Amino acid sequence: MTRPYGEWASPVTAGMMTAESVRLSAVAIDGEDVYWLEGRPSEGGRNVLVRLGPFGSPFDVTPDPYSVRSRAHEYGGGAFLVSDGRVWFVNDADQRIYQLILGGNPSPLTPEGPFRYADMVLDKERNRVVCVRESHASAGEPVNEFGPLDLADASVSVLVSGHDFCSTPVLDRENRLLAWLTWEHPNMPWDETTLWAAGVSPDGSLTEKRKVAGGFANSIFQPSWSPAGRLHFVADPQGWWNLYEYNGSRASCLCEREAEFGLPQWVFGMRTYGFDLDGRVAAAYCERGVWRLGLIDPAAGSLERLPTDHTEFTDLAVAGRRTVFIGSAPDRPAEVVELNLDTGGKRVLRSSLEARLAPEDISTSRPIEFPTANGQTAHGFYYPPKSKDYAGPEDDLPPLIVMCHGGPTAAATNGLQLKVQYWTTRGFAVLDVNYRGSTGYGRAYRDLLCGQWGIADVEDCVNGALYAAAEKLASADRLIIRGSSAGGYCTLAALTFHDVFRAGASYYGIGDLETLARDTHKFESRYLERMIGPYPERRDLYVERSPIHHVDRLSCPVIFFQGLEDKVVPPNQAEAMAQALRAKGLPVAHLTFEGERHGFRKAATIKRTLEAELYFYGKALGFTPAGEIEPVEIENL
Repeated sequence: MTRPYGEWASPVTAGMMTAESVRLSAVAIDGEDVYWLEGRPSEGGRNVLVRLGPFGSPFDVTPDPYSVRSRAHEYGGGAFLVSDGRVWFVNDADQRIYQLILGGNPSPLTPEGPFRYADMVLDKERNRVVCVRESHASAGEPVNEFGPLDLADASVSVLVSGHDFCSTPVLDRENRLLAWLTWEHPNMPWDETTLWAAGVSPDGSLTEKRKVAGGFANSIFQPSWSPAGRLHFVADPQGWWNLYEYNGSRASCLCEREAEFGLPQWVFGMRTYGFDLDGRVAAAYCERGVWRLGLIDPAAGSLERLPTDHTEFTDLAVAGRRTVFIGSAPDRPAEVVELNLDTGGKRVLRSSLEARLAPEDISTSRPIEFPTANGQTAHGFYYPPKSKDYAGPEDDLPPLIVMCHGGPTAAATNGLQLKVQYWTTRGFAVLDVNYRGSTGYGRAYRDLLCGQWGIADVEDCVNGALYAAAEKLASADRLIIRGSSAGGYCTLAALTFHDVFRAGASYYGIGDLETLARDTHKFESRYLERMIGPYPERRDLYVERSPIHHVDRLSCPVIFFQGLEDKVVPPNQAEAMAQALRAKGLPVAHLTFEGERHGFRKAATIKRTLEAELYFYGKALGFTPAGEIEPVEIENL
């Protein structure tokens, strides 16, 4: 059936993205059991720890109202630990560590107080859990350190302190050696980190502490001990995050390749590799934005690609002769997958989506490269509109939604995402841009955003849209841009400093870089120095690149979505931008949400924002979306 683009009835509803879907993360293996976290919009965004035994069905480990989530670094991660049927987890509401024996009820271990915990590892030899602790006890910056939580008396002591940040404490199998990461302001962990190692004495203190690698613009990711007691880690001294082995005196690259075996450490507990029973390394790696899974033989230095059609891998756990990971593919959403490393046999343990889309409704992406400023090249994934029931008019081209990922040091991937299919099944084309500064393309590409945030990323999103229009992939008259967090800033900057897009949507985006530099949390408090310049010394750059100071250049409708408990991008950012558009007489909508922080998690919020965004585009571009949608108050329209 022929129907105008944007007006197609879609099988991808907001309800499908809430009641019928979960967020999967943090896989762990404990003997024959597999654990993972499920973020459930239908339960107010609660994070539930789930266990699957070898012969049963998945069941919830943590009861309501407990939610497994750390707030260390605000973004959290590394919020639980399992061993021999015992579970330790950080509860979101009070940030205390709780202990749980399967079949029992959680009991708090750490006292109430201004502390946040993450990255737990069990020291069986000394009956303690070593973990990162972030203290908010003083009026200044939070203090980050790590040390042991004694499981007998719940006392907490400190092993490592004196650094701005620390993460990833890891013990060898004999509990005799410890390694960890540190980094200092103004670096982020993907800029420069230091890897340390030490012996652990019988009384639990550290001996022979030494620096293993890092510093000098070298980023270290995921230190791990092999079954043979060798320290491994991912590092990028040659420009790519490759895997290294440390023999006690020097580090050598196991498999040199122009590929990324690591990730920007936005949260604790991230993993891309692990060791099987024979010491082989199962590793996920990214080549030109697409992820693959391989098996490295350390002795031969060879990499054998494993038989899986997944193109995105996170939270890789390895034990025995199997690996379990969260993977997605262009035609399948995120799922917990178990893969036999010898036979290649696999089974899906849990899908993030209960419903199934018809193949004829799924828009699969193709990677594109396009020219951008300064003779450089940018990347992205293009999705055409797709429906088994509808087609657009022959003499028309689809509207295009340019998506700007957050971070900005992050990346768009090509696994099936309902946030993309929601639009393509309604007749929109989508371009998910991996602008300069994105990961997956080597350090040189990642560093192209240094000093250029608000310029290079914006240029790439603008040039990506113009490229799509020139290639007849989209209508040049109906270009839209949307993004969240740093992607929201990119959206607002593109709408302010360029006259290309007809409308935009900012999810907890940044309008005033000065306010962000003054108000944001410790983890990112010096991030802008590298991305823009030192503040206040280069206040001119912050003013120059802040949309709030250039609203006179805005000329199209914008809708803002903001959580009122956001500590990363405070609500005053969206309010100031919306007020400025009101004063100028531009069409604007501003929706706020109680109880939401940085990243929306509640079903009602997710449903409302998606439908409101669609409604807003309809009014801005002059089409009528299919179905019943609650109206949005749009001022000046």
